[in-house]
Amino acid sequence: MRAAFGAKEIEPELVDLGPRWRCGDVALRPVSNPAEATWVAQTLGDLHVPDMRIGRPIRASDGRWVVGGWAAYRFVEGRPEPRYDEIVSASLRLHHATAELSVPRFLSTRNDVFAMADRASAGTDEAPLDAALGGRLFDVLAASRKPLSLRPQVVHGDLFGNVLFTGAAAPGIVDFAAYHRPAEWAAAVVVVDALAWGGADAGLLRRWAHLPEWPQALLHALLFRLAVHALHPHSSAQSLVGLERAAHQITEL
Repeated sequence: MRAAFGAKEIEPELVDLGPRWRCGDVALRPVSNPAEATWVAQTLGDLHVPDMRIGRPIRASDGRWVVGGWAAYRFVEGRPEPRYDEIVSASLRLHHATAELSVPRFLSTRNDVFAMADRASAGTDEAPLDAALGGRLFDVLAASRKPLSLRPQVVHGDLFGNVLFTGAAAPGIVDFAAYHRPAEWAAAVVVVDALAWGGADAGLLRRWAHLPEWPQALLHALLFRLAVHALHPHSSAQSLVGLERAAHQITEL
């Protein structure tokens, strides 16, 4: 597999974001959905975002983007840091660049936990949410949900913990978790995650309150994370505490 991507001669080194393995300037990561991984490779290969470092995908020697369940890209230095305002700013720049992308076909056929949670949080479908792991709070908050009138587009819905920083260099990304939602929703997901699990304070909420339909974008993002939590097999009462804290801060906004 390493030989297919031109990295046979270099011993792989496991790095902490991922899992991913570094072989010199080549990074390798396992993929579970070849169609999605191919779309990500084609998208990131052509995408140009101001002040952002992108791990450019690498084709295998036979032209494929995925070989034996693995994909490769140019290694991007850095690691996640709690620079949440910079992540929100990067999210907005990224989604300005992706605003005209066509919606990938695989989104309509996805049926994993995250796709189910996305549909449930938007109110377009129901999901079997565990009441004790977020479903009860989801139902309470969903009573205040209103449809977003913002334009849906292709967005990265999981930037928290997946943006890389190193010193004063521009933030970097190496993957793309695609959703068909407004750019403001993607920014709100970053904020919800930072409040729930990143130690951010309510000032982060207020600093981005100028974004259109911000209170409802935050509510939709919070419902999404609650639905994921209530569906995910690895969720626990302990990890729900952070989302409950985020819910309190958001409803007080």
